[in-house]
Amino acid sequence: MSQCLGPVCILRTIQGQGGAIPPSSQPGSPLSWKCSIELCPSMSQNVSLVDSLEKTLMLGGIGGRRRRGRQRRRWLDERQEDRWPQRLEIAKSVNLKAFIVKENEWIVVVLTNSPLEDQLKVGEFCHRHRIKLVVADTRGLFGQLFCDFGEEMILTDSNREQPLTAMVSMVTKGNPGIVTCLDESRHGLESGDFVSFTEVQGMDELNGICPLEIKVLGPYTFSICDTSNSSDYICGGIVSQVKITKKISFKSLLNSLAEPDFVITDFAKYSRSAQLHIGFQALHQFCAQHGRSPRPHSEKDAAELVTLAEAVKDQAPPAVQQDNLDEDLIRKLAYVAAGDLAPMNAFTGDLAAQEVMKACSGKFMPVMQWLYFDALECLPEDQKALSEDKCLPCQNRYEEQVAVFGSGLQEKLGKQRYFLVGAGAIGCELLKNFAMIGLGCGDGGSITVTDMDIIEKSNLNRQFLFRPWDVTKSKSDTAAAAVSQINPHIRVISHQNRVGPETEHVYDDDFFQNLDGVANALDNVDAHKCMYMDHRCVYYRKPLLESGTLGTKGNVQVVIPFLTESYSSSQDPPEKSIPICTLKNFPNAIEHTLQWARDEFEGLFKQPAENVNQYLTDAKFVERTLCLAGTQSLEVLEAVQRSLVLQRPQSWADCVTWAYYHWHTQYSNNIRQLLHNSPPNQLTGSGAPFWSGPKRCPHPLIFDVNNPLHLDYVIAAANLFAQTYGMMGSQDRSAVTMLIHSMQVPEFTPKSGVRIQVSDQELQTSSFIDNNRLQEELMTMLPTPESLSGFKMYPINFEKDDDTNFHMDFIVAASNLRAENYNIPLADRHKSKLIAGKIIPAIATTTAAVVDLVCLELYKVVQGHQQLESYKNSFINLALPLFCFSGPLAPPRHQFYNQEWTLWDRFEVQGLQPNGKEMTLKQYLDHFKSEHKLEITMLSQGVSMLYSFFMPPSKLKEWMDQSMTEIVSRVSKQKLGHHVQALVLELCCNDEDGEDVEVPYVRYTIR
Repeated sequence: MSQCLGPVCILRTIQGQGGAIPPSSQPGSPLSWKCSIELCPSMSQNVSLVDSLEKTLMLGGIGGRRRRGRQRRRWLDERQEDRWPQRLEIAKSVNLKAFIVKENEWIVVVLTNSPLEDQLKVGEFCHRHRIKLVVADTRGLFGQLFCDFGEEMILTDSNREQPLTAMVSMVTKGNPGIVTCLDESRHGLESGDFVSFTEVQGMDELNGICPLEIKVLGPYTFSICDTSNSSDYICGGIVSQVKITKKISFKSLLNSLAEPDFVITDFAKYSRSAQLHIGFQALHQFCAQHGRSPRPHSEKDAAELVTLAEAVKDQAPPAVQQDNLDEDLIRKLAYVAAGDLAPMNAFTGDLAAQEVMKACSGKFMPVMQWLYFDALECLPEDQKALSEDKCLPCQNRYEEQVAVFGSGLQEKLGKQRYFLVGAGAIGCELLKNFAMIGLGCGDGGSITVTDMDIIEKSNLNRQFLFRPWDVTKSKSDTAAAAVSQINPHIRVISHQNRVGPETEHVYDDDFFQNLDGVANALDNVDAHKCMYMDHRCVYYRKPLLESGTLGTKGNVQVVIPFLTESYSSSQDPPEKSIPICTLKNFPNAIEHTLQWARDEFEGLFKQPAENVNQYLTDAKFVERTLCLAGTQSLEVLEAVQRSLVLQRPQSWADCVTWAYYHWHTQYSNNIRQLLHNSPPNQLTGSGAPFWSGPKRCPHPLIFDVNNPLHLDYVIAAANLFAQTYGMMGSQDRSAVTMLIHSMQVPEFTPKSGVRIQVSDQELQTSSFIDNNRLQEELMTMLPTPESLSGFKMYPINFEKDDDTNFHMDFIVAASNLRAENYNIPLADRHKSKLIAGKIIPAIATTTAAVVDLVCLELYKVVQGHQQLESYKNSFINLALPLFCFSGPLAPPRHQFYNQEWTLWDRFEVQGLQPNGKEMTLKQYLDHFKSEHKLEITMLSQGVSMLYSFFMPPSKLKEWMDQSMTEIVSRVSKQKLGHHVQALVLELCCNDEDGEDVEVPYVRYTIR
């Protein structure tokens, strides 16, 4: 679990029946609001703001939390039901402490759904005693958040981003000095950033100097301080961004109420924050006068709230005053204020939890200081669809949701059939929200969830439906069982299938046609799975809710048939790859050495063992290998020879010997060979130093048995090498040390004629291998498979999370030794694991907040909203904090003749004719000529070409009278499964003028 950040006090109050401050206490008393706080059962099945806040803080590792107060009484009847049976289990798993509040104990106080009078009293006390304060409130489709972290908060990291580095190519002398970076990539810095310099040659004064503030001049240049009196710059240098701590100041709640600063959550609603600032104050007055919230969709109560808001506006200080009151907005606030929505409560609670973590840690920019959020687009597009009589209490667990949307939506939610792909962090949050809002909980409703993974210990920090005793169990089965405890009416069908072509017999036409929608919950940003599910949703014309997270960043995309573009319509830029020559000879960053170590792992402990097993069992392995391009065939066969002949161990001592010799090969001999070819003082053809810029001059290492890193490598490599042969290893460092002392490494002499490739292009063009030589030399050295009957090797798949399997031990040692070769700063085990394991940063607050936004879009999807502007794609970064909401884009429109079409359109062709026979290829071509005036020039299904105008006439004549499915089976060499009801066919066509035209695909129905 994550490190405990400190104690937090959560105060919860009764609306209209006393507040957070005990009635017997004097308001001015220092401890009048401090008391023993206990977890209390909830009174409603709908997740409350404090529940979400507390759950997220538990997962975030906040050490001590206490909640006090009772459930506030709303306009609804009370029911003593515990909606969170898992809450106490979560508390136990993260060591939730219960203790009596003492003087100066709390770092942060959180007020939820409390009267403004109490907020002001607590706020004054906290500001005076330097206690950080977070105020959170939700009213139906509206959320409010306020932060006061004192007059002097120290911020150590404002954005969570890793410090940037760049390589220097030039520094001028002048005032200011101009720094130019290598043009391999943009430096990414901003004006006002601070940087430090290392490894600068010539202008040595820059090395180790205190951080300098910069001004960006261009993507590769920036200015620094006065360098007029510095030495002349010669070459080299690395510039690194330095994060400087800074102080930020907050106004007290009272002062900020009069002079508010807003975080804008939706720039399309720029003026709405100021309006809601007035509206919430008026709402507090209404609740204080009536002891309740306005009744749902009551015109009388709405009119009264508008009157109160007008009075607040007229009496407001200059900073708050508005020219005009948005009466429609205030009316809607009144209409929904009595409602309680799980997604809105959770979203506001998750934002509040993130602010608590900021207050405790000093990391990330806090909310300065008011944040208002609304999701009024969730209401019916027909504003007359709701009335007071349709939102009356319904005496069930969803009545607080009915208060906002009416009973009609609740019935629709219950009947929904959804497909949830993934049961990880996003999947757990989605299932929780589905249960809370009643999705798939009624007659005919269901949720099918699939996830092939099992629960690992590392999942427990944010996949909150899982417990320590669930480790090694199926994610989907466990999540389904856990969510049924939240709402026993939910019907969850769990699968352990991978989504893809191989499971289309499971998720077939019948399955998709019976769905109402799909939600992707692919935590690892698996682009291929996301694209695949997107294609399926487009084909079956089903709504898709797509979401993803990366640390504090998250995004939501909603895909609606015929209304929006699809997920695949836009793609992220490809991940930048590291050039092979950089990995092989010229690393300059720890990321390069870690990738090199991963490649080493695969090349030593996985690929050779797989190739050996194929050689022993597959008679055509050598034949296929000889067909490989370039040097690949030689490398594969040489690896097989080494594994079976040259390096096959007979004992543990042989494994240690192999590892010891391999250490010398990689970290001494290869480096000496490289320096023999390219000495440290070598110049290029233009007279510039060869070892400059991104090329760092290496140095060979000398093995030292007393150096823990050297010994770590030998022990890890020897154990992994032994495992590939099914042999037992050892962790006895003293025994390994004794073996090493007895070994003598042959003296290395650099070879002449060895060429070092300095670019990937040289690598690709430098090799031509004669297959005859391969056959003559290597094949004679390989033992026959018959002579090795019963022998096999054991390939090792890299697993980062098992600290006892030597995988990360090898990666860390191999990477850091190579980094030492090239004078690159070393990386500890944690950083190495993040990079080498390609771990995507993830935190509970972002995951939960993103899912809450997904569920707000779900309300719209279920209601069938048809206006593009009703939907919202979103991007958030809780570290900044930044919120961007925008309407989804409409699908691009195309045209042939006078007919418009989008990606959602297609040709529908019925393959079976009235006589019961299937359409032939000739009939298919004629159909498009007669029906659409299109001449098909090429026709394909998947990767199979079924017809083209340039096919040989003999083949065309033969195929013309064959049925379409016969041709598909013949070309693809696969029989169509019984589950296949239709084929997707792609066309290239010409119009009547012979011009090429773009047309939609064809759905060819065969059953």
